[in-house]
Amino acid sequence: MPELPEVETVRRGLEPVLVGNAFARVEQRRPDLRFPLPERFGERLTGRTIEGLDRRAKYLLARLDDGQVLIMHLGMTGRFAIDKAGGDRAAPGDFVHEPTHAAAFGFPKHEHIVFHLGDGSTVRYSDVRRFGVMDLAPAGELETHALFKGLGIEPLGGDLTPDWLAEKLKGKTTPIKAALLDQRLIAGLGNIYVCEALYRAGLSPKKRAGALATKTGRPTEKTAALVQSITSVLRDAIRAGGSSLRDYRHTDGRLGRFQHRFQTYGRTGERCLNRACDGTIRRIAQGGRSTFYCPNCQR
Repeated sequence: MPELPEVETVRRGLEPVLVGNAFARVEQRRPDLRFPLPERFGERLTGRTIEGLDRRAKYLLARLDDGQVLIMHLGMTGRFAIDKAGGDRAAPGDFVHEPTHAAAFGFPKHEHIVFHLGDGSTVRYSDVRRFGVMDLAPAGELETHALFKGLGIEPLGGDLTPDWLAEKLKGKTTPIKAALLDQRLIAGLGNIYVCEALYRAGLSPKKRAGALATKTGRPTEKTAALVQSITSVLRDAIRAGGSSLRDYRHTDGRLGRFQHRFQTYGRTGERCLNRACDGTIRRIAQGGRSTFYCPNCQR
């Protein structure tokens, strides 16, 4: 499933085409994705101008001129593709080239929604497994919406500090890996980037989360290292256009590049990339998910 860097990359690809444009027509080819689409979905969007395109955790938020917000989630296999006015497929960003003809996106069989824009461009949404989500909600009710209620802070929004994290982790007996994946704590973090951040910080994924705070809830050196690692790995991944493993592609059909820079994820049995370490990357299961780490470097 796309994580925060992939969703942010998609947002940046869609923003120049959507913002300031209007929905001239919406083709809705089925009544549902993961959940039923809103009643009169296409009708309610038609004629509306997109005033902004934001991201909250792994959700895209298109803010409309009538005060509504179009909520979009890619699920596991959701993809957006852009056809610019004049027939050229959009190519925002510098990624590894892949075929961008219709077959590369699984169209038209799994193309469920097509947004026709006022300038003649189209944005096509395809989703093989239909785990994606689209909904409409008033902007003022987003924080209480079922999809957002209880979500934690944004890791790149400035709220993630060593003091804040130590206070939240104080007394927790769960492993630090599980704590970081809890969307009620930090929203948008996923398995790939938690594994990578813990490696950069030199922290074992099995370490008790509460150990990153003193008895009075103050941060330790490791807490500061973890905060820095989380923000740096996310920013590095966004600059690389995210990670392409199975289904994820950018809006122009090209692959992300960060998978070529993984230091632990998916590298079971390979040598640790730390030159001072002679260990190998190990895989364990935590909470039903694979965790990759170096037992020598991460304590």
